[in-house]
Amino acid sequence: MISITHIDKVAFIELNAPPVNALGLKMRQVLAVTISELGDDDKVKAIVLCSALPLFSGGADIIEFRTGAVWDKPDLPELCVAIEKSSKPVIAAIAGAAMGGALEVALACDYRVATPDAMMGLPEIKLGLLPGSGGTQRLPRIAGLEAATTMILSGNPVKGDYALSCGLVDALFESGQNFRTHVLDFAKAVSREEDPKRRCADMIVIHPDPKGFLAAFRDKIAAKSKNLVAPERCLTSIEAACALPLDEGLAQEKAGFADLLDTPQSLAGRHLFFAERECTKVPGVDRTDRPRDIATVAVIGVGTMGRGIAITFLQAGFPVTLVETTKTALEQGLEDIKSHFQRAVQKGRLSPELAEAFTSHATGTLDYSELAETDLIIEAAFESMNVKRQIFEALDRHAKAGAILASNTSTLNLDEIAATTSRPEDVIGLHFFSPANVMRLLEVVRGAKTAPDVIATAIAIAKKIKKRPVTVGVCYGFVGNRMLEPYFREGSRLLLEGATPKQVDDALESFGMAMGIHAMADLAGIDVGARVRQERRSEIAHDPTYQVLQDKLFELGRLGQKTGRGSYLYQGRERFEDPEIVQISSELAERHAVVRRDIDDQEILERCLYPLINEGFLILEESIATRPGDCDLVWVNGYGFPSWRGGPMHYADEIGLSQILERMNYYRNTLGAYGEMWFTPAPLLKELATSGVTLAAHFDAKKEKS
Repeated sequence: MISITHIDKVAFIELNAPPVNALGLKMRQVLAVTISELGDDDKVKAIVLCSALPLFSGGADIIEFRTGAVWDKPDLPELCVAIEKSSKPVIAAIAGAAMGGALEVALACDYRVATPDAMMGLPEIKLGLLPGSGGTQRLPRIAGLEAATTMILSGNPVKGDYALSCGLVDALFESGQNFRTHVLDFAKAVSREEDPKRRCADMIVIHPDPKGFLAAFRDKIAAKSKNLVAPERCLTSIEAACALPLDEGLAQEKAGFADLLDTPQSLAGRHLFFAERECTKVPGVDRTDRPRDIATVAVIGVGTMGRGIAITFLQAGFPVTLVETTKTALEQGLEDIKSHFQRAVQKGRLSPELAEAFTSHATGTLDYSELAETDLIIEAAFESMNVKRQIFEALDRHAKAGAILASNTSTLNLDEIAATTSRPEDVIGLHFFSPANVMRLLEVVRGAKTAPDVIATAIAIAKKIKKRPVTVGVCYGFVGNRMLEPYFREGSRLLLEGATPKQVDDALESFGMAMGIHAMADLAGIDVGARVRQERRSEIAHDPTYQVLQDKLFELGRLGQKTGRGSYLYQGRERFEDPEIVQISSELAERHAVVRRDIDDQEILERCLYPLINEGFLILEESIATRPGDCDLVWVNGYGFPSWRGGPMHYADEIGLSQILERMNYYRNTLGAYGEMWFTPAPLLKELATSGVTLAAHFDAKKEKS
């Protein structure tokens, strides 16, 4: 776990607890004892805390938050106090990452040295928490109020150069074989000083107007921190650092951390944290399934989605070949990609040299035979089964053995696409979300015959292109769009019954959704949904009101933002209510014998969210998703569900499954034939709600059995 080396009266404590030197109870106990013993050793003049791993430490063991061991003695705040009170100067030597509690340990040391590429941060706010082991008290004293506040409230790490400029670290040394030699020299120099100790208890926060700065910072983050608890608690704790002695500030900080630990927002944040680590564990795929080598990529179709996918791979360093059916379309696509990188240069986000390198790696062709040596080919063509069949038939003829053939389909049956080839084991779905070069989510769609090593390759590639992969099964819409279907259906149906687009969207955005249903449809394009419905018209024929309003808007050429009219009127991206929508809705309601009435916000939320959640239960029953957290990651990262609510399935547990069951049955019984069609509770929802078992507990039990 640790090793101790003595060199020239300097004791090196080297952390060695793979994979991340987590500061769990055993590590805390060992460090506390070791620091105390070395402090009492007359032969030791200075102590260096360093790591044998590629990182300094990943911080606290978050699993202890579940078990309550986070408070076992010595807890992390007590360890930090013990380090600070050591009679010998303690130097933190940071190479790699020092995150959360690890940085707080470093802050408790007298000095900090680092490599230029070291990453230091306090990400607790992203888990709905505040740094609870001295971060809000020591960082403002050491790095200054402004740097500390920005780091704590953003949760984002900083690198060595910035850390040196603000005083967070005292020196930078290049990584490599000489790093320890430089650290040793630094420690020896410190130990020769008359008073080598630099305790935070003796420091104050230096700033000309701390109250004014923090008040202005509150105003600056007000919009982003709406509905969040942790930001204000962080700012309150930072205020304490400016006004109180260290020990009093630490006590207030620890109490604030404890209060936040049990809030729904922190529980949601930690749920997503664990879900992100679980989602790459795919049943039937293990370590023996080695990813295939991917050096070259092709993208078929250079529309909005195809260009976004190409840009994503170019930015990750892959050469990309674009394929189109006409020279004009191909040249336009390549020009659009070039323009994208040029705009990034103009905005200062990219160097001209890097932009030129990315652009030069994009080439085009009209001939599938030129893909004969390509490792990964991604089809991003029109959402039509006939179109995709033709493409995959051509790929089967021209792609080399072992090439991965991927479809970006968002709704269609991947197994049907794969069946057009002689190698269905090489076919997989890679469903990117628009804009593909921005959105983090990637649904990895596993076909009935997709080989395990192809799935492993998709997950590995996702990490290289900085996407969050969630592996899902084959059905209409997979996880994300299948859950979107009832959500969108109800949002549209409510307009027939008397609501307005703005009323529906305002209710959902007040709940925390990044964008309301109708604004989202206008942004995506009314025609996109209409074409998907054309592909599955026979499946929805039993409900004549199904998206009838959206189909009418498509018929009228009101395609959303791109035509300036959809569910709203647009001037640029700014949207305005359109009274004509009420007239269209009323006419359609009369035609379909839908009674119009006043609808309140509570009904809007229940009608939109509960069928969405119910669909999630069906998806889990059918094993389209492996675990509830997978559904939550899809909706948080792909559809704007508020992360502080943890995703729809976590939210269901939070408000109680019995409530969802009761309201589903209520609408089933009160909305007539429409309710009977669409509000039947999923068997798993009914089972768990009536037995009082949460969804999380149910899947935890399944995991233990397996």
